[in-house]
Amino acid sequence: MRYDNKTPVIEVQHLVKNFGKVEVLMDIDFKTYPGDVICVIGSSGSGKSTLLRCINLLETPTGGDIFFNGKNIMDRNTKVTDYRAKVGMVFQQFNLFNNMTVLQNCMTGQIKVLKRSKKEAEETAMKYLTQVGMDPYINAKPHQISGGQKQRVAIARALAMEPEVLLFDEPTSALDPEMVGEVLEVMRELVQNGLTMIIVTHEMAFARDVSTRVVFMDKGVIAEEDTPEVIFNNPTNPRTKEFLARFMHDQ
Repeated sequence: MRYDNKTPVIEVQHLVKNFGKVEVLMDIDFKTYPGDVICVIGSSGSGKSTLLRCINLLETPTGGDIFFNGKNIMDRNTKVTDYRAKVGMVFQQFNLFNNMTVLQNCMTGQIKVLKRSKKEAEETAMKYLTQVGMDPYINAKPHQISGGQKQRVAIARALAMEPEVLLFDEPTSALDPEMVGEVLEVMRELVQNGLTMIIVTHEMAFARDVSTRVVFMDKGVIAEEDTPEVIFNNPTNPRTKEFLARFMHDQ
């Protein structure tokens, strides 16, 4: 895919992350353009989730730079809450507020961060809860709904902030197998709507079907990055081949 005259919405340059003496990310470079759906794949411990957490500033990079629409967010003047409103995140474990209803979960960030009125926040929350099929459950608390439903609420909550980019950190890995499909279906619809997304996933068929680009990470580096056609049908890196051979074997 060619991107003529486009500025990357997110650009990562020479990103490094150490935990003590352990190097988790080593000299990571990649660009995300508007409308991209980038799926990040790789074995557990390869640095995928850490990369996402660095992009969202949930982890402070040890070195390197991260640009959002050309502005370096590593600058100490960056307002992190404002940045996170534009670059939202959906977590593996949902991270809903257990003491709030479904509707309140989707309103509170809008009111506190975006300074929307209660009425506007409610209208926006209802729009996205309806989009993910959770509007019948607006008065339920998180403990009253299933894992798949919680994740759909978490996606609606992120969408209600109307971000430019949405990051997904293994959004289906905490779900029972029968609930995975309903969450992936919601994500497929977001792809159709043109939302820019970076998705850490172990759902290989999903990655193959929806990505504009696939990033394969191995031991803290990007070992290979290309279109899904190339990565899944003709990878060049031996580690990519080995990883995908295991995946194909497990299907």
